[in-house]
Amino acid sequence: MGSPFKDHQSHAPSYSHSFMKKILPYFIYVILPIAVIRLYLYSPTLPQPSTTVHHLPHSTNPISITTSSSSSSQHEVEEKKPAAKETQCDYTNGKWVPDNMGPLYNGTTCGTIKEGQNCITHGRPDLGYLYWKWKPKQCPLPRFEPNTFLHLLRNKNIAFVGDSMARNQLESLLCMLATSSPPKLVYTDGEDNKFRRWFFATHNVNMSVYWSPFLVKGVEKSRSGPDHNQLYLDQIDERWAADMGQMDMVVLSIGHWFLHPAVYFEGGSALGCHFCPGLNHTEIGFYEVLRKAIKTTLKTITERRGTSENGINVIVTTFSPAHFEGEWDKAGACPKTKPYNEGEKKLEGMDAEMRQVEVEEVEAAKVNGKEVSGFRVEELDVTNLSLMRPDGHPGPYMNPFPFAHGVQERVQNDCVHWCLPGAIDTWNQILLEIMKKWNQGQSRRGM
Repeated sequence: MGSPFKDHQSHAPSYSHSFMKKILPYFIYVILPIAVIRLYLYSPTLPQPSTTVHHLPHSTNPISITTSSSSSSQHEVEEKKPAAKETQCDYTNGKWVPDNMGPLYNGTTCGTIKEGQNCITHGRPDLGYLYWKWKPKQCPLPRFEPNTFLHLLRNKNIAFVGDSMARNQLESLLCMLATSSPPKLVYTDGEDNKFRRWFFATHNVNMSVYWSPFLVKGVEKSRSGPDHNQLYLDQIDERWAADMGQMDMVVLSIGHWFLHPAVYFEGGSALGCHFCPGLNHTEIGFYEVLRKAIKTTLKTITERRGTSENGINVIVTTFSPAHFEGEWDKAGACPKTKPYNEGEKKLEGMDAEMRQVEVEEVEAAKVNGKEVSGFRVEELDVTNLSLMRPDGHPGPYMNPFPFAHGVQERVQNDCVHWCLPGAIDTWNQILLEIMKKWNQGQSRRGM
């Protein structure tokens, strides 16, 4: 088999031919495999390519303050080599199973949770909702790795844009990442701090949130003005889009605000309205309005960033169902304490329609942007797995200790947003898997 055998034979005495016949099989079946295994296990590691720092222009907007690059963490997570054949996984198809490990963080140690979602500190007595994990049928969903997430975003800016569900997902992610690298809040603006930015010095990562419940230009209803929203479906909301040039990745999340009364405008004239009695407008449904808003948003991102040098990655988080049972302001509005069993709850009606519109527009954007080298988009399809978690909402614990003085006739309930920690952490687990897949694709293309 080559030189190893030749070297061995050249040093053997001529009178020991029978000895050679005995020792040669021993060498082939014992010594040679050991040498091969040792060579495999102790092969030298190739150096990793360096990452270029993205310098941000100076601005007072949430994402655009210049930051300096920091040194690599000693415990940096190495990128795994991509498999020879990529395995697709449908994360929407699965079931919730018990998980004794529980969440990465808790409500008392993470300082970024909005009070209304901090169910532990607000006295929610049942903590079983913390001990479930989503198990896809086709593949495993790994536990969230904070270092890996930050490593993939090193020297980059990520923005969460949309309504309060975007904020809910952002705060979940911040808490998960804080277990490895504490973020610093470096910018706040707007009522209820609806525009904020955090900085992770360990990886030179900026993470921002932008309040934009329609993504397109909108005038929200107010106590002093009309009791309906006004949406301009062919114009992007510049409150966030003005900073688009500095975003490397953007996570979009909208839906619930489209259920509110609104008048819609397109091309400079009124298109119609939703639930607007007394106004001289055509009543139209909100599904196609949602479609137009997403289409305008993805088209604008493609035009402004798709052909730029650095490009942009876009995630669209699909509609998250509410779980109200009965009246929202009575005890027991969302009383479940366990997930639905597999097959117990079907995705249908408005929840299914909202999700379908979002998925269809993302898939259309993939086709339309196929020739645009710097544009990449994917849906983060969480509708079904969220539907199966009626136990994950704050309910009456949106307020501190709501039953401290007994059960009241009326009590506010939040059956829309998610307790932190809780089921929404799974959204960011899947987000990380999408990012890993994208990163493997870059490696295969030699980027």
